Amino acid sequence: MSDKNFDIIIIGGGPGGYVAAIRAAQLGMKTAVVERDNLGGICLNWGCIPTKALLRSSEVHHLLENAEEFGFKVKDFSFDIKKVVERSRKVSEKLVGGIGHLMKKNKITVIKGEAKLNGKGKVKVGADTYEAKHIIIATGARARQLKGFEADGELIWTYREAMVPKKMPKKLLVVGSGAIGVEFASFYKNMGAEVTLVEALDKILPVEDDEISKIAHKAFTKQGIEIHTGAELIEFKKGKSDVTAKFKAGGKEHSLKVDNIIMAVGIVGNVENLGLEGTKVKIDRTHIVTDEWSATAEKGIYAIGDVAGAPWLAHKASHEGIICVEKIAGVADIHPLDKSNIPGCTYSRPQIASVGLTEKAAKDAGYKLKIGRFTPAGNGKAIAMGEEEFGLIKVIFNEANGELLGAHMIGAEVTEMIQGYAVGKTCEATEAEFMHTIYPHPTMSEMMHEAVLDAYGRVIHM
Repeated sequence: MSDKNFDIIIIGGGPGGYVAAIRAAQLGMKTAVVERDNLGGICLNWGCIPTKALLRSSEVHHLLENAEEFGFKVKDFSFDIKKVVERSRKVSEKLVGGIGHLMKKNKITVIKGEAKLNGKGKVKVGADTYEAKHIIIATGARARQLKGFEADGELIWTYREAMVPKKMPKKLLVVGSGAIGVEFASFYKNMGAEVTLVEALDKILPVEDDEISKIAHKAFTKQGIEIHTGAELIEFKKGKSDVTAKFKAGGKEHSLKVDNIIMAVGIVGNVENLGLEGTKVKIDRTHIVTDEWSATAEKGIYAIGDVAGAPWLAHKASHEGIICVEKIAGVADIHPLDKSNIPGCTYSRPQIASVGLTEKAAKDAGYKLKIGRFTPAGNGKAIAMGEEEFGLIKVIFNEANGELLGAHMIGAEVTEMIQGYAVGKTCEATEAEFMHTIYPHPTMSEMMHEAVLDAYGRVIHM
């Protein structure tokens, strides 16, 4: 096999693409990854990782502001936004470098440039053409732009500019209250900015359970974030160093002058300039249509990750990549991705995490439910941490057989705790397994146990 012939070529080196490449190499396939930018994709370079580094800085800032609650006196502290951003970028660079090492370790060929399909089993990158029986498209997605409200990179930002501010805005408007919008609203508020959050739908965090959304709304409002739901943008009027936003909400027209606006109104798949027009690959609203094994309508072409549609999560992309490659390799006893088992996390303050059906979705599906709830006000570790004010663990069971249908959490460290429910749900655990599991004390995870007990009238500490 020549240097330009492979068993599998993956277009895109993000968390879907590079993980698929490693698994393919483990299974003995000669593998290449084509990447036009840095390995790691949006996740490691402009998404999951650097935003968490920024949010960690904002958590430190919040703790310093509230140090007296823990017996400390901290006076005249300040921060340097350039250094905060610099730390975030260094964290990203370290992990990107680690992926490069993994490519070499697994003998994966990394081809720099933009890839385009060029006939059956062929991929053109620059002047070179490469061949493979299997081609996986993992090109990811980019920020969605609203006509008339496009980002300009200076006053109106996407997530990219919001991650590397040249100076700290004093006043900020965030448009969109999904995970990206809420995380940036939380970061900038904790760092001292005046933040307004607007959402077109009737609640923030639209994909979350209604109870969780209401608690988040209350918590963010108490922190000083001004929230408008059911909002409709009218216009943005840019000045030299500020921008005035006009929008309707609550039956009123509002005019707000801010230093910057962050547009967080969803994403669109990167499907352009891939040569798909010469194939049977179908596109649905900028996303590639696939079957349960990530195969498209064109034999030998697959799609994984954000470009293949919701949920737009790095861990979903990675898992899809593994399943896709294992199916290609003929690995026995594999299962297609069950999207109901994919946990989602929002790393704001307080954190939000969930897996499975919301209460409304479960009722709409016709289930009779057993629902349990527990708050951090009854948890010793949460009280010791000073995190008892806002929080809820909510579990939803099928009354007929004890199946866990969904779990929804808000509060400190819930993004670390949700995996307990995700594992149980994947293993098809019932309420009995959760009840008889021993949870260590004192931990935040005890609330998970208590919520299950509450669903069946056996809660202890409430």
